[in-house]
Amino acid sequence: MTGLRQLQRQRVREAISSAAIRLFLERGFDEVPVTEVAAAAQVSKPTLFKYFPTKEDLVLHRIADHQGEQARVVRGRDPGRTPVAALHRHFLDGLARHDPVTGLNDHPEVMGFHRMVFGTPSLASRLFHHMAQDENALAEALAETLDELTAVLLAAQVLAVQRVLARRNWQALADGVPLADLRPDAVRAADRAFSLLSV
Repeated sequence: MTGLRQLQRQRVREAISSAAIRLFLERGFDEVPVTEVAAAAQVSKPTLFKYFPTKEDLVLHRIADHQGEQARVVRGRDPGRTPVAALHRHFLDGLARHDPVTGLNDHPEVMGFHRMVFGTPSLASRLFHHMAQDENALAEALAETLDELTAVLLAAQVLAVQRVLARRNWQALADGVPLADLRPDAVRAADRAFSLLSV
């Protein structure tokens, strides 16, 4: 029963999020009240807030799968590979998969999602909150093999590099650069950026 209950909760959560993202992309984040999202997902407003504590979480839970990802990459790296090399490789793999988190994905919904997040102050602010948590988690992972100051500085730099690269990729796509043309430049930019982080 526990597994079935968990599956049911996941379905409800996904239904709420999908309804929210669809409405927000159609009309704008600030233009759609939470009550309308709840109605579209066929749940009550209190039920919606049980799954998503804030309106911003309805959008940003899409990045939740990536929460703590950099720390996991550092801890799970191959023996002999430096943290920076592991994070570099991971970012390049994301580019190859057109992972939306790298900005190198031209699917209309992904493009609209990025536009909405970057163009809505409350979402951008909440995103930076998530990134601060990732930065702390990465610093903790790095501190297992580096001194504390180096770990904190490097974590901040890695997150800044990934943010700048992703935003740069998305902006180029938004400006009309075809994905196939952009990909080699995105790889070169990632190689250059991560080379500046060598410890």
